[in-house]
Amino acid sequence: MECPVTRPDRWLFTPVPLGRLAIFRSLTYPFVIVDVLLLHTSGWYHGYADPVWYEPLVIGEALGLPPATLALVQFLKWGTVIAALVALTGRWPRLAGAVVAVGWIWYQYIAFAYGKVDHDRGDFVVALLLLPTVGSAFWRDRRPSQAAGFVLRAVQLTAIATYFLSAWAKVRFGGWDWVNSATMVRAVVRRGTPWMRWLLDAPWLLQAAQWGLFVAEMSSPLIFFVPERVRRWLVYGWFAFHTLTYASITIAFWPHLVMLLAFLPLEEYADRLHGWFARRHAGRRVPTSVGR
Repeated sequence: MECPVTRPDRWLFTPVPLGRLAIFRSLTYPFVIVDVLLLHTSGWYHGYADPVWYEPLVIGEALGLPPATLALVQFLKWGTVIAALVALTGRWPRLAGAVVAVGWIWYQYIAFAYGKVDHDRGDFVVALLLLPTVGSAFWRDRRPSQAAGFVLRAVQLTAIATYFLSAWAKVRFGGWDWVNSATMVRAVVRRGTPWMRWLLDAPWLLQAAQWGLFVAEMSSPLIFFVPERVRRWLVYGWFAFHTLTYASITIAFWPHLVMLLAFLPLEEYADRLHGWFARRHAGRRVPTSVGR
């Protein structure tokens, strides 16, 4: 296993099968459509907002982005959806991917320029910006590619930074009271699901969970220093954590969950799934009688 400290150049550009990137791309662009139309739709109604409420972020100031208008948000919304559908066909992967990146990021920017900035979308931004740098790629393509490896590595780094910087921000802005006070008790009171209300009778358990989360986030960079088999189980553990979080307080970092797939050998899972379907199909065949 290449060490990210001793050989950072080779580690960043570790080749991966093109099929892995193709599958990752096929999972990323459908989420763009779902996100724009169903999940993160606040950019749409900000088109009706008075420009006085517009607070440009750093990128908005640098690029001189204007306040939202209804025409602009509709153009970005449906333009992004159409570009994502084109990108899913595999045609013009660089052009279609670039249009998706610009449209989706601008649409998210509009949402954030009128309120809080979500921290679960940084790795998704990196993925959309870098996916167009790789040309055509297909699920069954097993040729190694340094370009594909760099895209996935960059997504991995940003995904882990999401955890590590989140832990750092907790103590930077909230102090050690974040882990020592009733932070999660308050979350359960505000957003707790009915089957998790019993946790309010065990506040010590919620405080222990605060410390557990903080330690897990601070130690998340260790995922790059463990063997591949251990790394997979760590990713499964993060998926389990986010599932429990959603079941407890209905908070889910949807784009970040998609980006965690960058750690997994997706082409191996696809081959296993294909083999399973092939065996099922073969088992259903009825042998033809000969010599009747």
